[in-house]
Amino acid sequence: MKRATMTFPDDLAEAVDNYVRAQETPPALTKVMQAALREYLRERGFLRTYRPLKLEPLGNSGRSDVSVNHDLYLTGLKK
Repeated sequence: MKRATMTFPDDLAEAVDNYVRAQETPPALTKVMQAALREYLRERGFLRTYRPLKLEPLGNSGRSDVSVNHDLYLTGLKK
């Protein structure tokens, strides 16, 4: 992880302080800055949007032990 020291102009520092105070559970300044930087870079195409992998079953094999014996089924040792 990289560390950085930042200097904010007064108007930006005030806006960030107002934002933090307005939250029900005030976030750490680090989290606010990370979120802002992620959004900035994502909008400009330098950071890909995180999308969790979604796997859905394709059908029903009719077998009740596939989650346990998947390797045996894939190698063809269990029929």
